[in-house]
Amino acid sequence: MNLIARRVIVVLAVSLLSGCVTSPPRHINNVCDIFDEKDGWYEDAKKAQDKWGVSIPVIMSFMYQESRFQPKAKPPRTRILWIFPGPRLSSAYGFPQAKDDTWDWYKSKAGSWGADRDDFGDAADFVGWYNNMSHRRCNIALNDTYHLYLAYHEGQGGFNRRTFRNKSWLKKVAKKVSSRATTYQRQLAGCQKRLESDGWWFF
Repeated sequence: MNLIARRVIVVLAVSLLSGCVTSPPRHINNVCDIFDEKDGWYEDAKKAQDKWGVSIPVIMSFMYQESRFQPKAKPPRTRILWIFPGPRLSSAYGFPQAKDDTWDWYKSKAGSWGADRDDFGDAADFVGWYNNMSHRRCNIALNDTYHLYLAYHEGQGGFNRRTFRNKSWLKKVAKKVSSRATTYQRQLAGCQKRLESDGWWFF
């Protein structure tokens, strides 16, 4: 095999591998742009909404906050002696930034044994499931994005103990998530009919 043929094979292999990597949407501030760019994401979010009663804008605003839709997002590493990389702050991973134990709990309770945190459909289902659990365990309305996010961050036990009470920074983040859900809801109202029409085969 000559040098040119080898180079062609390498280029093709790299292209195929890069095609398998899910990149984040280009315009994450507009939910219609996200769904237009990412084929199948609207259907996945709609499935989660129908299954768990948590709206698409709430699901999407959570994932915006947690990972900016980066499929393989991880917390930053700590530093040893301010120089050397140490362990990560937690085991949070993927679109929903779910920790290992929480993800295992979800797979067990929801029966989603093959679910992956870097799969958008699985992540959307997880966010819907977790918020539905917060609704039942913490008596939070399914459209109360602010308190749902506090429970998502602190855990349902922590929320019921009001561990967020003195965390002003967390309350500010929860307000941002709530505001983004409202923005996504307004945007979705302008494109949802078209999205459902485009995906009529799904319904």
